[in-house]
Amino acid sequence: MAQTIRFGTDGWRGVIARDFTFDNVARVAAATARYLADPARRDLPFYRDWGVPYRGPEAGVVVGYDTRFLSREFAETVARVLAAEGIPAALTDAPVPTPALSYIVVARRLAGAVMLTASHNPPRYNGFKFKPEYGGSATKDATDLIERHLPPRPPDVPEDAVVTTSIREEYLSALEGRVDLNAIGAAPVHVVVDPMYGSAQGYLAELLRAHGIPFTAIRSRIDPLFGGKKPEPLPEFMGPTRAVIRSLRGRVRRRILVGLITDGDGDRAASMDEDGNFLDTHRTSSLILWHLIRNRGERGLVLKSFALTDLIRKIAEDAGLEVREIKIGFKWAVEGLVKREAIFGGEESGGYGYRWHLPERDGMLAGLLLLELIAAEGKGLGKLLAELFRRYGPHYYDRVDMELPERAEVVERIMAAPPESVAGRKVVAVETLDGVKLRFGNGWLLFRASGTEPILRVYCEMESPKAVEEVISAGTALAKEVAHG
Repeated sequence: MAQTIRFGTDGWRGVIARDFTFDNVARVAAATARYLADPARRDLPFYRDWGVPYRGPEAGVVVGYDTRFLSREFAETVARVLAAEGIPAALTDAPVPTPALSYIVVARRLAGAVMLTASHNPPRYNGFKFKPEYGGSATKDATDLIERHLPPRPPDVPEDAVVTTSIREEYLSALEGRVDLNAIGAAPVHVVVDPMYGSAQGYLAELLRAHGIPFTAIRSRIDPLFGGKKPEPLPEFMGPTRAVIRSLRGRVRRRILVGLITDGDGDRAASMDEDGNFLDTHRTSSLILWHLIRNRGERGLVLKSFALTDLIRKIAEDAGLEVREIKIGFKWAVEGLVKREAIFGGEESGGYGYRWHLPERDGMLAGLLLLELIAAEGKGLGKLLAELFRRYGPHYYDRVDMELPERAEVVERIMAAPPESVAGRKVVAVETLDGVKLRFGNGWLLFRASGTEPILRVYCEMESPKAVEEVISAGTALAKEVAHG
């Protein structure tokens, strides 16, 4: 019996050699080719309602891949299957970050792109992302149609030669036009670039080198095991970045140190301040939005995911901007960015998009915008964050990932019977946009089942680190009690 394949929050992912096999990759590639050739594709909302130009299958597809085990070989399989199905397909000549591939879809007016990556997931995973004509995460309407075309058996995969293409310089040239690199070059910064062994390695470094901006690159070689860690910008994986920044403090006294971190495929970003303090995605996104409004004069709708900090709402509303909360997963930000209604779309996992770039997360552009902010303000990220906290109040956050096969049932049970209080704090509201969020007088606790891993994610934001620790500890205990009670 053919294995059931489902697209999750952003693509289909599975454990290599168990779920993510060459046969299954060939099946998904064939389904993608048949999706592209299906006349029903013209009726998808992003063509009908958003103004996205329809491009026939003859417009072709570019297939990219990250630095994971067998990613290139999986990508070659995809390219061969697409070509055998009549879809012109070219394979990138090296590992590439996902946003670079998304940019090429738009720049070359392609029918789409396929990226072989499991993004931030552990090394044993790989994945398949599809990017439609607009160069962003595929909507559920599109992935549902791909799933309907899944063949029960893998197609024959020809051994024909694969056409290759280079996309690096096109993308880097585009980034140069998105920020003021001359201003950054004139600022007294020293950048620690950390791609976490992922496919963004070398990209930021090349731009900084070309503009004479001092930098130190770490974790910038191919390692399919990602140094034994998952390539996600979380505090527990930031030891090398912190160590390098603190070692540099005594040697570059007249420069503002900043760490720029991207995940396994370069679409997510976090940062580190001048003292080696990790700035999670909530603080990083808040600084970027503040910069867009304060220094770049951006005005328009702000999109924030259900799990992203309330600081985003406070910054936007202080500037008189509308804020709209969206489900978790960047595909829910795509519509507002494609229609150019939203100046910013942000999510807790570290993805940020802009209407003047792509409806796609771009970790490298996020880093460049932070450098532009430092250049504009003449201060390090730590000092700038302190300014935000003085104005809008302190916001502290943590997330715990619990391995819990019954994760969906736990969320449903808490939603059906939410507690009256958690860690002595009264629950004043219950929100169920995506998972179940328990609101307190000052902060919140969110339970959500992962769409790509057997994990229950427990998120918490409060007014102090101690409050976060107390609430998230009580929240994980509640989840265990509900799961096993």
